[in-house]
Amino acid sequence: MTVAVTTLRATLAAALSNPTVWQTFSFPPATVLANSVVITPSDPYITPSNNLHNTVSPLANFTIRLYLPLLDNQGSLMDIETFIVGVFNKLAASSLTYNIGTVSGVSVDTTNGDLLTCSLQVNILTSWS
Repeated sequence: MTVAVTTLRATLAAALSNPTVWQTFSFPPATVLANSVVITPSDPYITPSNNLHNTVSPLANFTIRLYLPLLDNQGSLMDIETFIVGVFNKLAASSLTYNIGTVSGVSVDTTNGDLLTCSLQVNILTSWS
């Protein structure tokens, strides 16, 4: 399914929604919460395939950042690995045409408490509407 670029972030957030396990944001929230998925545009954000024809699907590039509470090294690392697999499976179950790139190394974010984080790169075919 090709989704319009104007609604793609919301569609991606809906595809990744898992309310009993994590919160999903289609934008960077003012305060990052533990157990959340945050979708942000990558750089470059949109890559046109053909500058002459708007019927050729452009590629939208996103970073999906995962946040978990930092509890202990082994437990938190196992939790984030499970989180990565859960997000991948949600994408696989969606009807989006996507490609998952690399998954970053795990790091600690102390901006809003002690959180463990990593990010996935995802590219999705979209449309000019």
